[in-house]
Amino acid sequence: MEKTCTLLVHFDKGTPALANEIKEWLEGSDTSKKVEAMKKAVMLLLNGETLPQLFITIVRYVLPSTDHTIQKLLLLYLEIIDKTDAHGKILPEMILICQNLRNNLQHPNEYIRGVTLRFLSRLNEAELIEPLIPSILANLEHRHAFVRRNAILAMMAIYKLPQGEHLLCDAPEMIEKTLSTEQDLSSRRNAFLMLYTCAQDRAVSYLLSHLESVSGWGDILQMVVLELVRKVCRTNPGEKGKYIKIIISLLNSPSTAVMYECAGTLVSLSSAPTAIRAAANTYCQLLLSQSDNNVKLIVLDRLQELKASHREVMVEMIMDVLRALSSPNLDIRRKTLDIALDLITPRNIDEVVMTLKKEVVKTQSKELEKNGEYRQMLVQAIHSCALKFPEVASTVVHLLMDFLGDSNTASAVDVVFFVREIIETNPKLRESIITRLLDTFYQIRSSRVCTCALWIIGEYCLSLPEVESGIFTIKQSLGELPFFTVADEGTEGEGGKAGNQSTKGSGVVPPASSASSKRPAVLADGTYASQSAAAEIAVSTPLSGGGSGASANLRAILLTGDFFLGAVISTTLTKLALRLEEVSSQAVKVNKVTAEILLILVSMLRLGESRTVPPIDDDSYDRISLCVKILSSPDDVMRMVWLKYCRESFVKMITEKQHRETEESKAKAQVSNAQPDDLIDFHHLKSRKGMSQLELEDEVQTDLKRATGEFTKDSDNTRKLNRVLQLTGFSDPVYAEAYVTVHQYDIVLDVTVVNRTNETLQNLCFELATMGDLKLVERPQNYTLAPETSKQIRANIKVSSTETGVIFGNIVYETTSVLDRNVVVLNDIHIDIMDYISPASCPEVAFRNMWAEFEWENKVAVNTTIQGVQEFLEHIVASTNMKCLTPPSALDGDCGFLAANLYAKSVFGEDALVNVSVEKQPDGKLSGYIRIRSKTQGIALSLGDKITLKQKG
Repeated sequence: MEKTCTLLVHFDKGTPALANEIKEWLEGSDTSKKVEAMKKAVMLLLNGETLPQLFITIVRYVLPSTDHTIQKLLLLYLEIIDKTDAHGKILPEMILICQNLRNNLQHPNEYIRGVTLRFLSRLNEAELIEPLIPSILANLEHRHAFVRRNAILAMMAIYKLPQGEHLLCDAPEMIEKTLSTEQDLSSRRNAFLMLYTCAQDRAVSYLLSHLESVSGWGDILQMVVLELVRKVCRTNPGEKGKYIKIIISLLNSPSTAVMYECAGTLVSLSSAPTAIRAAANTYCQLLLSQSDNNVKLIVLDRLQELKASHREVMVEMIMDVLRALSSPNLDIRRKTLDIALDLITPRNIDEVVMTLKKEVVKTQSKELEKNGEYRQMLVQAIHSCALKFPEVASTVVHLLMDFLGDSNTASAVDVVFFVREIIETNPKLRESIITRLLDTFYQIRSSRVCTCALWIIGEYCLSLPEVESGIFTIKQSLGELPFFTVADEGTEGEGGKAGNQSTKGSGVVPPASSASSKRPAVLADGTYASQSAAAEIAVSTPLSGGGSGASANLRAILLTGDFFLGAVISTTLTKLALRLEEVSSQAVKVNKVTAEILLILVSMLRLGESRTVPPIDDDSYDRISLCVKILSSPDDVMRMVWLKYCRESFVKMITEKQHRETEESKAKAQVSNAQPDDLIDFHHLKSRKGMSQLELEDEVQTDLKRATGEFTKDSDNTRKLNRVLQLTGFSDPVYAEAYVTVHQYDIVLDVTVVNRTNETLQNLCFELATMGDLKLVERPQNYTLAPETSKQIRANIKVSSTETGVIFGNIVYETTSVLDRNVVVLNDIHIDIMDYISPASCPEVAFRNMWAEFEWENKVAVNTTIQGVQEFLEHIVASTNMKCLTPPSALDGDCGFLAANLYAKSVFGEDALVNVSVEKQPDGKLSGYIRIRSKTQGIALSLGDKITLKQKG
């Protein structure tokens, strides 16, 4: 068996003190040096040193000391040294300390008595304790509560020893008598704990005889009462009713700790709606009354668990849960919204949306710097509500459109995506949304928001007034033409910047200094495109010049060199011109508008070729040129493509998204049921007189759970025997194998070591070393192994990041026949990154943002024998334990090319992003690249290694 550890002290092993130096300090008369020496001795012992020569020195020079600190350290020293020999017999020198302990137990100072009693509660050797029993019992009557409470703890520890009942045969009787007369709360708590642990019947009897006064007991005593109730109700479910009454009475305790424990106990013991409602109500009270954010997060976790198992009850509590949004902490707000969104029903949707609208309005104040991020969370929540219940969309869409010009780009992007989806799914709102969008378009200062808003204008301006308003709005936002003058270009010089003045006062602003820096952006299909760094920044520069004034927002962004926006403006104007031709009967007017639009397009091309801004990229140039060509000579096929097929693609995307979400929710809701011919025992149909409403409900819930097979689920059946790793060969003198258990932040190795020789192995040591972000927790111990016997050794390793780690080492031992130490080298243990990452979902916008932000990229070339692109993607998803974010419809067909985004999250909260781009060559082989991005180097490298190993199939 492993040695028990009652004491943990951090010690830097880099500067170990010498035993001789410690001995010298102990023999001196300087008290401070004695204290320091004792501390170092204790820390060295905790780190595996034996220091046998110190014991006699400590007995001679430390035992007689009257200093309280030295006496406390002496007891710590005695606590951790070995008191028995290899055969389990008490060492003779231990008799020397017995008299000292007896003296301490009779010491006039209550502190010395108390710490000595606490030390005795950690002793396991009955031979040492037996002579001290009378002194321990005498301390039960001591005038000071500190001594009495530690005397009770010492009696409890002694009574629990194998020989304890012989040493203290009437301990429960004495403690029960003490409990009835004791006034100190801590002593009463310890006494009740002793009865609960060692004589449960007496504890139950005492509790039932004092039911009326339980609510007046102190909080620490009430906590032990709750522990007793849990234990009794598990062993005797039939007696649950009377104990639940105690719990419900304690729900109103002034102590928040007792309230929390009561709620947890109630949930664990009863499934009755009344009990769950009482527990949920208590959690909601704690959520509002506690100021500590950690406490709030823990309470929200409990509410999340209740939501999973008792959703019907939690639906009634949704408004109470939403009150937690008053906290300024974003994590609390996020978790609160996650819980609330799963509890929305047609009955409470109006109240929830009204609350969310009020919160959105509150974020308009500039007081808090994180208001933008909170607003984004609220927008996403409202978006989710509007999709589930379209009837509320009309009440929120116009409110949210006020935030299209938000300085927080992410929040504004969420709003415009929300508008885009609502305008398609709610045809009745289209006219009012378009009108409001055209009115607020001038406020938009972000390129990404502008591109989406322009797409909406191009697709949903259908009537003649809407088309004319759309064209007018875009022209106003672009300002007067041209975008630059010859004078501007002349003052520029080679590679310089545009001047601040425009000869025509057209509102030209100097491009941002960051406009020239380009970086690749990942598109929806996984391919790369060049993107200006300035394009993502909301333009806040005040516009000068006549004509357009502050409304020329498109012009300001365009003059930073963002020609992707220019291409979107071109396609939007082209669609509007084609639609104007359909809805207008005035050919002259149509021709005039088309000519004006052609002039705008040509001006953008000229701007891209000038030296006033960074040069236009090829993609944008080709797209604008195509628009010019279509407007110059349109045909029926092009009209169909631009006015019909684009919208149909979007409708298909929305439909598939809704279908996918529906399927996912159905999959979550599925539960495995019992066989149809299983018998159901309906307790509530039997004669149950005298049962309370809560007990009746509980019986019914138990029957329903049994009927649906919930009692038969076994969630712990996930451990596999393939985690056993062979560390040495069968022919080695020492055979070793390890069972590896990976927890969230640590790895436990349960190693079985077998001596296969006919000799006794002495000083056998299991030495380990690690590579990667792994760290050994403790120093290995030495063992003696008899012939043909085995030993279980446990090693703990801390994990600090998601990274493939390696554990290696050897077994070192000595034998009587060979003087040198023998070494058996162990096989390496590779800790798989797959144990630390799990599939997860994230919105496409969030994926792109992370892809742009993350610094570490690992690019792995495709090298596989698999010949199908879809088959290869499925293999990579299975091998990396990731989720494919690209919808199945986007991967349909067989074009010989595939691009998909994968995502996973680690147990440490780290994000892992993967983009797979594969192409089938004429010879049937696959080529391409798998790009991995993450915030930390470890994930990128480890996932890359995993893919390299696994991709061949």
